[in-house]
Amino acid sequence: MTLVAPVIHVVDDDASFRTAIARLLRASGYQVALYESGDDLLQNPSSAEPGCILLDLRMPGLGGLELQDRLAKIGHTLPIVFLTGHGDIPASVRAIKGGAEDFLAKPVSKKTLLDAVERALQRSEKAREHRERIGALRTLVATLTPREREVFALVVRGKLNKQIAYELGTSERTVKAHRHSIMQKLQARSLAEAVSIAERLGISAAPSGSENT
Repeated sequence: MTLVAPVIHVVDDDASFRTAIARLLRASGYQVALYESGDDLLQNPSSAEPGCILLDLRMPGLGGLELQDRLAKIGHTLPIVFLTGHGDIPASVRAIKGGAEDFLAKPVSKKTLLDAVERALQRSEKAREHRERIGALRTLVATLTPREREVFALVVRGKLNKQIAYELGTSERTVKAHRHSIMQKLQARSLAEAVSIAERLGISAAPSGSENT
């Protein structure tokens, strides 16, 4: 876990509520950023630091559900906890289907709120770790030569060396050499690990081209 205190982004048009919730969150060890509208948050939608969003449902201008949609479209990764005095079942269903961590009704107890925030932060941390793992795998795959990428894509689809050699118009011995290089570059100790890397990165399409090595 990071040593940086998570930032809780509170989006609510009620100034007194923002003040009260900020006091509670800061007393619980969190950093707090306050926004009086969804448009206010969109002007600074950074999600690089760990944290989550506490989001009101009904606000002048951009409503909570609309803001959730906007954030999803721009790839914003912070989890959202809806906290509203105007909730209903259709709205809660839409929010959860849209990826919200929780949907709480005002007034909410301190324990319920902080529990929801902690769950959201745990989700945020897991998502960050996942992005870092994927980034590291992409860096490894980027070290492969164009020919090695072709061989890699065929290997993870279960092709035998003989089949790969025929499809790429090269020798089986050359394919074996490529496979050895690929495993070293990807730091994969087994075919299963190589296949797992390909699955995580969505590498499954058959390669194009059949030029000789």
